Amino acid sequence: MLVSPKPLAAYPWFIRLFFRKQKRTYGKVLEPGLLWGRSPWVFAALALLYGALNRRGSPLDPALRSLVTVRISQINHCAFCVDVNAATLEKRGVGEAKILALGHWRTSDLFTPVERAALAYAEAVTHTDGEVTGEIRAALQTQFDEDARAELTGLIAFQNMSSKFNAALDVAPQGFCHVPNLVPGPEGDREVGRDAAGG
Repeated sequence: MLVSPKPLAAYPWFIRLFFRKQKRTYGKVLEPGLLWGRSPWVFAALALLYGALNRRGSPLDPALRSLVTVRISQINHCAFCVDVNAATLEKRGVGEAKILALGHWRTSDLFTPVERAALAYAEAVTHTDGEVTGEIRAALQTQFDEDARAELTGLIAFQNMSSKFNAALDVAPQGFCHVPNLVPGPEGDREVGRDAAGG
């Protein structure tokens, strides 16, 4: 990793509270949290934003949120994010076949019109040469109300920041998901087993 974690006792007390919650949720402290924790106030704000986006009262279905975050993580080559978000996707009831098809959702019959609209929008926003076309906007307007569209845009922006941070610092997967990761490479989507991806 480009930045190394500090010993847990070296972080401020309020950051260690976030780590305690991570340990309850995931069974361990997340490596990115240890790195973000080097900037405590930024990490605290980030954790609160994540909590708001992941709240029960969100206008976006939990499984849809996870589909979007996994796809963005694939595009940004964030093996850690694919691992942790795909594990959440599994917990939210999405099967292995659909997770494995996510990199090829356009040609798969496993995805609903709502999911297709969200994934097309997420890809258009995430790819640096992407464009949110009139067709993508029309599909979003058909499937989501304005509140949901605003929140979906915020989720996409958040996941891009998170996955780019982790990919740039070379954060490895922590072994959360048993499904092989689909991590796109320069030659396109390719299946990479967890051992090969370091998880």
